[in-house]
Amino acid sequence: MSSDTAYDYVVIGAGSAGCVLANRLSADPGARVLLLEAGPKDSYPWIHIPVGYFKTMHNPATDWCLKTEPDPGLNGRSLAWPRGKVLGGSSSINGLLYIRGQPQDYDQWRQLGCTGWSWEDVLPLFKRSEHQERGPDEFHGTGGPLSVSDMRVRRDICDAYIAAAEELGIPRNPDCNGAMQEGAGYFQLTARNGRRCSSAVAFLRPVLDRPNLTVMTGATVQRLVLTGKRVTGVEVWVDGAVKRIEVRREVVLSAGAIHSPHILELSGIGRGEVMQRVGIPVVHHLPGVGENLQDHLQARSMYRSSVPTLNDEVNNFFRKMLIGVEYILFRRGPMSMGASQAYIFARTSPAMDTPDVQFHIQPLSSDKPGEGLHRYSAFTASVCQLRPESRGRLEPRSSDPRQAPAIHPNYLATHTDQRTIVEGMKLARRLAATKALSPFIVEELDPGAKVKTDEELLVHARNTATTIYHPAGTCKMGVDAMAVVDPALRVHGIEGLRVADASIMPTLVSGNTNAPTIMIGEKASDLILAAARHASYAAAA
Repeated sequence: MSSDTAYDYVVIGAGSAGCVLANRLSADPGARVLLLEAGPKDSYPWIHIPVGYFKTMHNPATDWCLKTEPDPGLNGRSLAWPRGKVLGGSSSINGLLYIRGQPQDYDQWRQLGCTGWSWEDVLPLFKRSEHQERGPDEFHGTGGPLSVSDMRVRRDICDAYIAAAEELGIPRNPDCNGAMQEGAGYFQLTARNGRRCSSAVAFLRPVLDRPNLTVMTGATVQRLVLTGKRVTGVEVWVDGAVKRIEVRREVVLSAGAIHSPHILELSGIGRGEVMQRVGIPVVHHLPGVGENLQDHLQARSMYRSSVPTLNDEVNNFFRKMLIGVEYILFRRGPMSMGASQAYIFARTSPAMDTPDVQFHIQPLSSDKPGEGLHRYSAFTASVCQLRPESRGRLEPRSSDPRQAPAIHPNYLATHTDQRTIVEGMKLARRLAATKALSPFIVEELDPGAKVKTDEELLVHARNTATTIYHPAGTCKMGVDAMAVVDPALRVHGIEGLRVADASIMPTLVSGNTNAPTIMIGEKASDLILAAARHASYAAAA
């Protein structure tokens, strides 16, 4: 085992939050910063083409290719859970959709004791990161590293969905990240000139020439090194050997909702009985590690279309070539599309104060990303419950860092979650029956006409619903006994260690998680730099 030169800060994970931290912390030329990433550099060309998520998800070159345990709520099915293993993390393989969630999400965090995390507190951080194509306003910023742009392609089916929502009393809303979330419109993307703007592209690439910033790829963290209850180093597997890296100030875990709690438990920080079961010595009992797992579960409705869809274009050699030419020449067309084109945020009941379901509309159909499109004209609307009550957990399988943890999502475990997914599917059918949308539909392929009652819809969801790739909550922030980090993101009972990624969310935000995770990276940077300034003042006093 060799020892490298000490660093002031070591950030573990070059994902959505980790790249932000590397940028902001290395802005201090007096601080040496090391960013560790288990995956490779983001040189695979499909990473940078928006529609390339079809090539990067389920691809071991860029994806951890995780799988859940058989889940009782899904009738014993195991799901693939893509997670980015590359510079940029999941922001390099995701669907590019820019959604912040509802102001009430963050106000709830504040009500749970997370001082400094209300909507009023975090909105400036969202704006600081952002370069909004439409220009600045009360809710949006310009001049930030993260480009947020309008969809560079429109589709008649998506327009019809927006009109269908209006027929049902759901308003048109061109900005679900603005004054209100409720409504229907086209997604904005984390894209710049028709190319993916991952966290690595936005935050890391512009500062790679800083002499005080080191980026180490192909570096798998084995464990944190503790002296008493303080983290003083990190052991990593890189270039075929284990290296120990010394840390002078802080380690920041930004490895994501799966790997951050896993690294904690490999280091002896977590649930004592769980670690002992697999032979990991207990250094610090912290029962919330790996608990509180939340995810958005999507139920898809697919329709055979009366008009050609993207399926037809992709399955025709000459039209497929034209798609490529259009993208190369103009950075437009289907290759510039994100994972979905249009959204609908809606309430399944008038009793709801805010939307409780989100639709992702796609002018295409497939079994799953990476498996190609169906060879017939069809389109898809998937619906997910925004605020699931069900809570799952993670557990280490062994003390071997190379073995992924066991993932127990525990989907559809509560009556509210079951009711909401059923009501969401029924809303999908009401949309399909509108004057605006029904002319586009030949037949409902999925769930299909045979699935009629609420009970049958729930069974269908258990048999077919899948993740929409938003795991969170496994190192939750808070002040209760199950909290893993405090509102300053410091791990309870351990010095020199913070967590900054989607795992710290006490409750899942009402929408896609990439933008909120980037915000968490911004917040963590401010907290760490403020602590460093305070320490400097104290030392000088």
